[in-house]
Amino acid sequence: MQHKLKIGMIGAGRIGKIHAENLMRLPQVIVKSVSDVEVDAIREWAAGLGIGIVTKDYREILSDPEIEAVFICSSTHAHTQLIAEAAAAKKHIFCEKPISFDLEESKKAVKAAEDAGVKLQIGFNRRFDHNFKKVREVVREGIIGDPHIIKITSRDPEPPLREYLRHSGGIFIDMAIHDFDMARYLCGSEVEEVYVAGASLIDPVFGEFGDIDTAVTTLKFANGAIGVIDNSRKAAYGYDQRVEVFGSKGSVVVQNDYPNTAEILTSTGVYRDKPLYFFLERYKDAYVEETVRFVESILSGSDVPVNGYDGLQAERIAHAARKSMLEKRPVSLSEIP
Repeated sequence: MQHKLKIGMIGAGRIGKIHAENLMRLPQVIVKSVSDVEVDAIREWAAGLGIGIVTKDYREILSDPEIEAVFICSSTHAHTQLIAEAAAAKKHIFCEKPISFDLEESKKAVKAAEDAGVKLQIGFNRRFDHNFKKVREVVREGIIGDPHIIKITSRDPEPPLREYLRHSGGIFIDMAIHDFDMARYLCGSEVEEVYVAGASLIDPVFGEFGDIDTAVTTLKFANGAIGVIDNSRKAAYGYDQRVEVFGSKGSVVVQNDYPNTAEILTSTGVYRDKPLYFFLERYKDAYVEETVRFVESILSGSDVPVNGYDGLQAERIAHAARKSMLEKRPVSLSEIP
């Protein structure tokens, strides 16, 4: 009889619910319990999925000897404490990005998992996107030669609400951190230097929180390649997610995903649908794949595909980017411990 991996969910907001619903579709998994501070708001949802235990106290999940792994989908400020407590309870851990807003606290959390001998996977779901996986495969196999330029476009369809901005961590740690991880993933090399040009062009509210809404980040990699990432909090035409890796033998390019591939050609022009609206639609399958890979790593004893080191490196780049923005100069990653 196949072993059923019992999992507990800590946090059942938008992302927590997505992970729980994806896990419930896996035959080798049982989502036994879920905790959330707004416990009454999730009871009906949990019952509909067949999750038997709903609690306000996450410690009930960590103290359950049947639960082998937890998904940490709480607010970012609670991540490091929850990782440390889960590691002490010998639970394998999936944690949404970023690990935290404080690099030192993130390092302590990663070390806690390492010392406890438990797996820690960070939720950089874009690595599991079908398009970006193909780009990485092409680069790794040397089809386009040595990478010279990595270009990433990442633009949201709408900016976040003011209340969210109060605790988002800013554009680099909240939004562009996905692109920093993607740059490392696609290039296959570490970032050595970061330089940012940024501005508030969409809404002055970003400036009120010491943040920006538009940025171009230049990266220098250890293998000599150069990266260029452009970010915007609002693209009028929808969610814009494109990548190109240009190398010594050619290039590989990924365009946006669309609801369909139909094009309408008339005397007035050529038309097609806008890109898939936002990350929940664009990366729907990637969210499924990252949960599958986490479960497989536990059941098979293999390494997780995105580990704590990956999380720390992306955070280091994000902190270097903010430092570059504030000080208006290139920042070496060696300046970020």
